[in-house]
Order: sequence, then structure tokens, then C-alpha cells
Amino acid sequence: MLSTIKSKCKICRRLNQKLFLKGERCLSPKCALVKKPYVPGPKTKKRISKITEYGRELAEKQKLKKWYNLREKQFRNYVLDVLGKRGKMGDASSYFIKLLESRLDNVVFRLGLASSRIQARQLVNHSHFLVNGKGVDIPSCKIQKGDKISVKPSSLKLTYFQGLKTSLKNYETQKWLKLNKETLEAEVIGEPTIETANPPAEISSIFEFYTK
Repeated sequence: MLSTIKSKCKICRRLNQKLFLKGERCLSPKCALVKKPYVPGPKTKKRISKITEYGRELAEKQKLKKWYNLREKQFRNYVLDVLGKRGKMGDASSYFIKLLESRLDNVVFRLGLASSRIQARQLVNHSHFLVNGKGVDIPSCKIQKGDKISVKPSSLKLTYFQGLKTSLKNYETQKWLKLNKETLEAEVIGEPTIETANPPAEISSIFEFYTK
């Protein structure tokens, strides 16, 4: 468990940005980026090196991929889908973020039903949620406006979900989501936007990375 925490924290330190991969720990003084605000590895004499354009684009890609807890193949497929439709849509960056925000695991995280996207993915994989009354265990399931997400009745008895009712009292969901904090039932009442998502990376640089 400790090694897993350390490996996730190293990602943020390497990219020099909080990606909130460990949920509440990232908001506490225990955050590795607060305690060790430098690149992991053996301490050596500092070298002044120029970051190449490729290196900058790679870093932006890594930030967003890790932020959404996606594997390279998954992330690349989303990017290529958007690039293939450029010219047929309005803002490609907004469309890209909308795709990522509409994943079931991200929606579970945005609702406050998980402290991180990593945990959200695990909860979805373990079949704890219903979408429009049907069990779904696929984290990438696309959620749309009008869809209803709820915790499976048998899962509501678990200590974890019982405890959520208390921790959610002061939690505010994003405007495109509506959550009943007593029943843990939610509805998608709008659509995610790049403004509400506030991604930690420059999207145009990510597109450039995959077009080279």
C-alpha cells in the first residue's frame, strides 16, 4: 500500500504539478509535492538544460493522462478520435475534455462518491453502480445528459457508502450534476465544459504531440 502511494506521488513530483491521484492525501501536509518539491531520484548537481518542444508536449500529455487515470492506448484513442473530427466540430479542445469528463469513473469522482479517479475506477470495476437502473462495471462507459447514476442497493449497506453520507454534507458537485446526498442517487442535468473541468494541461500541445 505504501509503495503504491509513493509511486503515485512520484508522478506529481516528476511533472511538478498536483494531479490529485491520492484523493484527500493530496490536500493534506502529507502531500509529497509539499514535502519534497523536487524531481525524485538521487540528488546530483543541478544542470541547466533546455526543454525541447517535444519534451514540453510530452509533459502536457502525461499530466492529463495521469489526471484522468488512463492508459496510453486509451488516452491516444480519445485524442485520435478528436483529431479525426477536427473541422466537423466547434472547439476541439472542449470536445476532447467533454469526452473525458463523460466517462463513468470520472462522473463518480465528480459526484464525490470517490476521493480520486483511481478509487472511482475500482468502485466501478467492482460493480457498485447502476446507470439508468442497470449495473455497469465499465469505467469508460459514456454518460450523457439525462442519465441517472445510483449506488447498487446491496452496496449501500457497505460501511464505505454509509460513511459517504456524512462526508458529502459539505461537498458541492459541479453544475452539470445533481446528487441526492441521502440516497446517493444522481442525475446528469447538463454537460461538462472545459471551464468546469479546469484541466491541468495545455490541450493544444497534446494534439501537437500526437500529430508528429
